[in-house]
Amino acid sequence: MPGGRLTQQERQQIALGLADSLPYAEIARRLDRPTSTITREVMRNGGPTAYRADLAHRATERRAHRRRPAASRGPESARQAHGRDTEAVSEYEETLTTVLMGSGLPKMAARVLTCLFTTDAGSLTASELSQRLQVSPASISKAIAFLESQSLVRRERDERRRDRYVVDDELFYQATIASARANDQLVEIARQGVTVLGPHTPAAARLENIARFLDFISESITRAAEQAREVLHPEPKP
Repeated sequence: MPGGRLTQQERQQIALGLADSLPYAEIARRLDRPTSTITREVMRNGGPTAYRADLAHRATERRAHRRRPAASRGPESARQAHGRDTEAVSEYEETLTTVLMGSGLPKMAARVLTCLFTTDAGSLTASELSQRLQVSPASISKAIAFLESQSLVRRERDERRRDRYVVDDELFYQATIASARANDQLVEIARQGVTVLGPHTPAAARLENIARFLDFISESITRAAEQAREVLHPEPKP
């Protein structure tokens, strides 16, 4: 599969493909590149509606220039634990961050979650996150607050009484249940609208249909999450 950085000409082809409303997979096929490369390139440079080839190329050159002095630092060397390829890990982290952004997470929240996902310990302090991501503590604090509100991380104290932010096997279960509860609130509000707008009006009928649909989805999600929870905690093999 082709490797190496995107050229300026390839970025121009990406911009043309976006202007023609081509899906990422089709743009990738025409450039003989992985779809993940195109997705990451677009999402980190303004998204499909604001992507510009010239700005994206300059931004990439600036990022590469900033990374060079840090190549020999300790945190980079630590990433080579278990024989991992540092460059491959970095590329994967960018791809995962892009996918998380595509699912609706703000950029910094996606970067923090990616960092936690790819850390063997599954937990880091705010200071460690700030150092790894090379951003301010305030940026970390804001991202963590968002992730906690979505039940995507949890907080615990270590032996030095520092807050550690944790992702574990329960992460997606808790986030799924929180999403179902959010649906329940929308169901309740939709049915309030039926009463306010009048039960025999077109608007009320629309809201009732929405409520029934979301009610069914919420119940199905909760039931499936409870059943699938066993996957997170398989019984040890005898």
